[in-house]
Amino acid sequence: MQSVLSLSFSQASLPLANRTLCSSNAAPSTPRNLRFCGLRREAFCFSPSKQLTSCRFHIQSRRIEVSAAASSSAGNGAPSKSFDYDLIIIGAGVGGHGAALHAVEKGLKTAIIEGDVVGGTCVNRGCVPSKALLAVSGRMRELQNEHHMKAFGLQVSAAGYDRQGVADHASNLATKIRNNLTNSMKALGVDILTGFGAVLGPQKVKYGDNIITGKDIIIATGSVPFVPKGIEVDGKTVITSDHALKLESVPDWIAIVGSGYIGLEFSDVYTALGSEVTFIEALDQLMPGFDPEISKLAQRVLINTRKIDYHTGVFASKITPAKDGKPVLIELIDAKTKEPKDTLEVDAALIATGRAPFTNGLGLENINVTTQRGFIPVDERMRVIDGNGKLVPHLYCIGDANGKLMLAHAASAQGISVVEQVTGRDHVLNHLSIPAACFTHPEISMVGLTEPQAREKAEKEGFKVSIAKTSFKANTKALAENEGEGLAKMIYRPDNGEILGVHIFGLHAADLIHEASNAIALGTRIQDIKLAVHAHPTLSEVVDELFKAAKVDSPASVTAQSVKVTV
Repeated sequence: MQSVLSLSFSQASLPLANRTLCSSNAAPSTPRNLRFCGLRREAFCFSPSKQLTSCRFHIQSRRIEVSAAASSSAGNGAPSKSFDYDLIIIGAGVGGHGAALHAVEKGLKTAIIEGDVVGGTCVNRGCVPSKALLAVSGRMRELQNEHHMKAFGLQVSAAGYDRQGVADHASNLATKIRNNLTNSMKALGVDILTGFGAVLGPQKVKYGDNIITGKDIIIATGSVPFVPKGIEVDGKTVITSDHALKLESVPDWIAIVGSGYIGLEFSDVYTALGSEVTFIEALDQLMPGFDPEISKLAQRVLINTRKIDYHTGVFASKITPAKDGKPVLIELIDAKTKEPKDTLEVDAALIATGRAPFTNGLGLENINVTTQRGFIPVDERMRVIDGNGKLVPHLYCIGDANGKLMLAHAASAQGISVVEQVTGRDHVLNHLSIPAACFTHPEISMVGLTEPQAREKAEKEGFKVSIAKTSFKANTKALAENEGEGLAKMIYRPDNGEILGVHIFGLHAADLIHEASNAIALGTRIQDIKLAVHAHPTLSEVVDELFKAAKVDSPASVTAQSVKVTV
């Protein structure tokens, strides 16, 4: 049985690289780009007659396969002459892991050095175990919401939880993911070397009592929780996120110092499990860094309706752990005047004031590199800069250690970018296209600029800014889930359709942001992507409606031509 698929091909002309998919007989004189949802892919070859040629789809076992030659590497290759390895990576977190896998794919003989455990902060003390706890809090929150369940016609008895069982779920998930990362590198032949790595000199690394050489070196040592002065951490009643993820206790009343990503997520967990929370925030408003409009809505839903109170514009100048039957003591001072403001007595305190780069002991003095607030200075290509402002040859730094964007997936993207460079393809990562998410219930996600940032940029560069919004209350799937609370917002240029930023608060916001982030990364304009088709009824239509709501002066960048492909 055959079906006819109508595809829209752009008329724009871009250089078309030689592809194995293209028939040797296909004339390359009029290259065209295939568009899927506004994302350009130079995927097919066309003859001057503007008809699709040399492209054949093979359907086999319900899978559509494109006939194309693909390069692959057979394990960890042989190193360049005079070096033990083509690439040495110090740190086996998500960033180092991503770089290692891409390096082997590119045929580089690769070693990765880890002084602790594979997976780094994300897998062992961050993203992975926290999402396990948040999965529990999400289900608890739903089961405890009698009105929500009755709206579905469901009756549920009182929900409870086993603290140790919840803690084991987080621990077991971290172990599973850590083993998966380790096995994936071993399967590809990456040499996993145990010990604390340090740079001895140009293209030379020491770990333990061993010295190895590498044509190129990547530092990917990550970060540790930042604890301000005056705060005494005992790991029991005054804790960091590292301790909190073990969930050794659920205090009746916990103060959370900092209302950013980490603080918000833990407030979601603790309140779902029965704790009362007090936020301590140094700035004048909660949730700094988020788009103000999204922050305002999120505060109404995530904070005001829960057992949470807060103090803003104050520092926790001193925190003393509970001891001898006394509670945790928190002394607050005014953030501006530094005058004493208040004193709190709570059962526990979580320090969620961000993270600090882990860059001590890396031997940076051997290559004349001076850190800046602990971060290793790099250029836009992640190349390390020494104390004289010069590039250190063959040395790169990715992830939290360079401070450009302290997100696990940003570290991985930076590592892949570096591998692209050392294998001969210049690549600069657009950090404004990297999305971020806060996994509360509902979630918050964002990419690009906030509205104040965009307006500041517009004023400097002389262009106008427009805003498009859509509500989850208008989305069929969200209403079916009884989760209509939410907002999506896009900041854009009405003159040319450039997307400057997208911010989403609502059900599965973390999953919805990527269409916007990919559009920013690929330079796709609103007037093109608004013609894309989204399945109905799905949450993706929230983003679809956002694009359609935008008013752009420029027409679509190309004139579409209908081409029929028989499959």
